[in-house]
Amino acid sequence: MGKLVHGVGINDADYVVTVHEQYRHVDGKLKLKQVWMCPFYQTWKGMLERGYSVNYKLKFPTYKDVTVCEEWLLFSTFKSWMEKQEWEGLQLDKDLLVKGNKVYRPEACVFVSGQVNSFMLDCGASKGNYKIGVSWNKQNGKFMARCNNPFNSEQEYLGYFTDEEDAHQAWFDKKIEHAYTLAALQVDERVAKALIDYYKFYGTTPENFP
Repeated sequence: MGKLVHGVGINDADYVVTVHEQYRHVDGKLKLKQVWMCPFYQTWKGMLERGYSVNYKLKFPTYKDVTVCEEWLLFSTFKSWMEKQEWEGLQLDKDLLVKGNKVYRPEACVFVSGQVNSFMLDCGASKGNYKIGVSWNKQNGKFMARCNNPFNSEQEYLGYFTDEEDAHQAWFDKKIEHAYTLAALQVDERVAKALIDYYKFYGTTPENFP
């Protein structure tokens, strides 16, 4: 058996998963550069990195407790699952279908667009000293509400408020609006339902957002 991938993964592929080409560096030495990687292997390797790379977890603390289920530590098993999914041009997600999930596993994972992924990441973004979507505007002496627009990746200005809760509610209402619009564009019904359910569940208590 060869070297384990990120210390845990077993690459049992019966084909070459990466292709390198030789080139001459400016210092005259011959070196190799990667020109292709199997998309199944690339996804699997990235998943293992998020689950077991110490450096990755230090850089992204939200992945501190994330792991991968035992069956997916074997590349061929993960590949067999991925081949049955709609995955091209999409990203592997572990916690949209199962909120708060920390284990990459077949029952919880789904492939989503970068648009959906960014939209959900914004839900758990750093709140700083105020509730999510809210910042303090010193010049006006009021709370300002903003929300990331998933369709153009820009921050939408939602207004100034004297009360932090009102500013947070404005952010929340806009997120619900975007969630329904984004859900209508999804091909995978599980993803569409999860987008809406996430907000319906918190609909009366937005302060419970992560």
